[in-house]
Amino acid sequence: MNMQATSRSTVTPPPPPSGLEDMRLPLPMMRDILLKTMFRKNVTQVTDVAEAICLPRQVTQELVDMAREQRLLEATGTLNANNGNEMGYQLTDAGKARALDALSQSEYFGAMPVPLDVYREQVKRQSIRNIQISRQELTDAMGHLVLPDNLLSNLGPAVSSGRSILMYGPPGNGKSSISNGIRDAMGDKIYVPRAVEYSGQVITVYDPIVHSAAEVEIDDPNSLRRRRTFDTRYVRCDRPTVITGGELTLDMLDLVYNPTARTYQAPLQFKSSGGIFIVDDLGRQSEPPQSLVNRWIVPLEEGKDILALQSGEKFEVPFDTLVIFSTNFHPNEIFDQAALRRIFFKIKIDGPSQENFLKIFALVARKKKMPLDEDALIHLLQNKYPTIDNIYANYQPVFLIDQMIAICEFEGIPYQMSPDLIDRAWANMFVKDEVIVK
Repeated sequence: MNMQATSRSTVTPPPPPSGLEDMRLPLPMMRDILLKTMFRKNVTQVTDVAEAICLPRQVTQELVDMAREQRLLEATGTLNANNGNEMGYQLTDAGKARALDALSQSEYFGAMPVPLDVYREQVKRQSIRNIQISRQELTDAMGHLVLPDNLLSNLGPAVSSGRSILMYGPPGNGKSSISNGIRDAMGDKIYVPRAVEYSGQVITVYDPIVHSAAEVEIDDPNSLRRRRTFDTRYVRCDRPTVITGGELTLDMLDLVYNPTARTYQAPLQFKSSGGIFIVDDLGRQSEPPQSLVNRWIVPLEEGKDILALQSGEKFEVPFDTLVIFSTNFHPNEIFDQAALRRIFFKIKIDGPSQENFLKIFALVARKKKMPLDEDALIHLLQNKYPTIDNIYANYQPVFLIDQMIAICEFEGIPYQMSPDLIDRAWANMFVKDEVIVK
């Protein structure tokens, strides 16, 4: 057992900086982001500026004082009664010129970035490899699925190891649903940086499309036990899940540079740090599967990835992601043995047995309020499935029942199933091989 493993609720939050010396960022960079933010967002009070750049008020005040000493900011001489009689500040002419010059170099403003080296420390504190998921937790997360008895026994060690997983087998048997269940089993929260800094460049990381922000905890001064505060340059989120399919290309795994704004956006696998990266439908991409896996070899083995700036400079970033490959092909068809060795767990996801198929059928029927009919089920099992060699798939109950519901609604009759409705639904599940005369 991993002796460093932590429970799912004890991720240590990143501590807020107590002063400029804690920031570990170049002072000119911080000053310029302050000026750009005040210029773009038209904020004047330190409290509002602090919220905009995601720093504690006292650290923001230090930045404001530094900019005042450089004659880039000046006090307005007025107190805002609505803001606790707080002094207002505005950019001087020199400050506006500096803000415009800084914006011409990079449009980035807002949250102060986290230095990459500082973020590495947080990655270790919340590593996906620190999680130990129990059989019960995995069972609860997969409770809506009917799975073979031995599948959880194979999945559990794979998930808890935080290593790569290849799930393969016939289509329509829940590989994507199982991947989502793995994500749900993790259940805890981590801290995602809004942006990181490397070599003076800002790389945005937090993405509301990828990351699901948790509810903000209010620090109540009247509470006997005050909630712990954390560095608000991070967003407290569920462990992220990035799902890609046939659209995945190798260049999607590189830094994304916006030449107009002169800013970078983190690639997908960096956004998924501390969570799961699912490559669905492997073998359907324009890139050969072997090429995609080759791109992951160093990250999978060494826990680090290599990215490149526009200048060509390469640098290392932490790679702390559970990678799940899912394919309908047999692994030997799409990988050589060297690539297969680098994927730590290989788990076959077969179609259900007849017994499990009937369980799924009954569950779906109950959920969709479709009454079961014994004659219809006997007809389905004895007359229809033998035509496809009794090969069952998890998607089929949903498909067949949805088809029968559509027919009932069109005909204006109560939901029901019958041998005739089974035949009509079955006809839409498979396309008959025939020659189309053109």
